[in-house]
Amino acid sequence: MNKFYPMLAALPVMVSLALAGCTLQPDYHRPAMPVAARWDTAGQTGQTATNGADIGWKKFFTDPAMNQLIGLALANNRDLRVAALNVETARAQFHIDRAALLPTVNAAVSQTSEHLPGNLYSTQSSGPVTYHQYDANLGITSWEMDFFGRLRSLRDQALESYLATEATRQASQISLIAGVATGYLTLCSDNELLALAQNTANSQLRSYDLTKRSYDAGVSTTQDLAQAETTVRSAQADVAQYTRQVRQDVNALRLLVGTELPSGLAERARLNKDWHFPATPAGLPSDLLNRRPDIIAAEHTLKGANANIGAARAAFFPSISLTAAGGSSSSGLGHLLEGGTAAWSFVPTITLPIFDGGVNQANLDIADAEQKIEVANYEKTIQTAFKEVSDALAGQLTYQQELTSRILDTAANQRNYDASDMRYRQGVDNYLDVLVAQRSLYAAQQSQISTHLGLLEQQITFYKVLGGGWKE
Repeated sequence: MNKFYPMLAALPVMVSLALAGCTLQPDYHRPAMPVAARWDTAGQTGQTATNGADIGWKKFFTDPAMNQLIGLALANNRDLRVAALNVETARAQFHIDRAALLPTVNAAVSQTSEHLPGNLYSTQSSGPVTYHQYDANLGITSWEMDFFGRLRSLRDQALESYLATEATRQASQISLIAGVATGYLTLCSDNELLALAQNTANSQLRSYDLTKRSYDAGVSTTQDLAQAETTVRSAQADVAQYTRQVRQDVNALRLLVGTELPSGLAERARLNKDWHFPATPAGLPSDLLNRRPDIIAAEHTLKGANANIGAARAAFFPSISLTAAGGSSSSGLGHLLEGGTAAWSFVPTITLPIFDGGVNQANLDIADAEQKIEVANYEKTIQTAFKEVSDALAGQLTYQQELTSRILDTAANQRNYDASDMRYRQGVDNYLDVLVAQRSLYAAQQSQISTHLGLLEQQITFYKVLGGGWKE
């Protein structure tokens, strides 16, 4: 056993040499952002720059019902659960690749029994012989000493893959939160549209009854009666349509949340209330996009491709592996650990690639091409993010202006309808004028609700595209 001690003493030195070896990865340089330094914020008021990622989702979504739905979704959504499990898988793979840098040490105890016939060897006695051998060893099984960084490059690639997966999970969480918030607003909007359609249908049904009585009395014409009926049927069709949409909205929310919705929440959902989302002002530098999880994930993927080049380059160089064992061997189990039974083996192996038919070069070409692909993917991710923020900025001011105009338009149509209805009842105008005014009012009310929904969705979208939603 004493002869094995020098080898054990030298083991830390060999490990240090292997771990301190060179790496053949190219130096990483983050690609320049292929977008303007700042967004075009023409028409925006000057404000202090704030990044959406600095605002936790609980501070942004302050509506109790919306906040409750988001909390349920984060706890129960299956897609987010899968994303979290993918992170666990990537983390485990990183541990596996990192462990390859270290030697694997195993302890083994074995017995070998062999029976030989008496006439097998000329030097053997005439009778049969049975041999017994007992071994106890502590050994290293085929440890590759990573002088050229192949294993370290694979470890780095696994680390970058893990980090990219974690960033992807954060991006999935942002999308989920925005999806739940938008889905709830859509439910609120469709509830408003359904209530409007029901009120319109009831109002037009009363008008139809009045017209029917006038027709029976010989005052109104058949055309007046038919026109009155068309408004009723149209509104009733809208009631059926929005009833269907509300039910589908509930189903969509149930899927996002991953469980049943709280009792009564869908029925109480209304768009016409005091919504308040913290401002995410203009004046933002575009390099804030680097904090978006999808861009972070794209860069980690790029770094992983960079590490793969190092592993492919290392394949051109010799690989050195070591197998060693030391312990005790004895013909009797009771004498296994006694003095004089020490045994050891030391098998270093150097493998030098000479001819592989171009496999190593092809692998390096693939790694180079994949790295260039990931550069393009990274740049495209940034360009897409820049476009999303630009669109959101364009909608910030214009949606508010549009909603203001829609409100004024609805008020004007209401006055026109009231005047037309009064003139009809006084016999000044025919019923067609009332019908046209009523349809215009109904369309204006629908447009106002839809624009209000668009304004609120735009605020959520702006928060999302700035990378908000993955912090509490």
